[in-house]
Amino acid sequence: MKDMRGMGNMQNMMKQMQKMQKKMAEAQEELGEKQIEGTAGGGMVTVIVSGHKEVLEVKIKEEVVDPEDIEMLQDLVLAATNDALKKADELTNQTMGQFTKGMNLPGMF
Repeated sequence: MKDMRGMGNMQNMMKQMQKMQKKMAEAQEELGEKQIEGTAGGGMVTVIVSGHKEVLEVKIKEEVVDPEDIEMLQDLVLAATNDALKKADELTNQTMGQFTKGMNLPGMF
């Protein structure tokens, strides 16, 4: 009798894990559809990335383009990209963190 209850609990636990895996996959898919914006130079350079950290768009205001100072433009693009990627990481941690709350799983999100 005791063994049968253990099997039922195991099946129930497996069903719960499958539900959680499905929800995690859906959340991961939704992240990919999000667009996160990073900026630098007071909005002179804007970089938009997806929740999967793919660069989707780079916008550069004309007045920041100075052929005499290419390094500044490169620095602004780099800073805007890093800003967007940092925000994407934060969004990923918020979104996926709900699945690991209370669990001690090193390396998970």
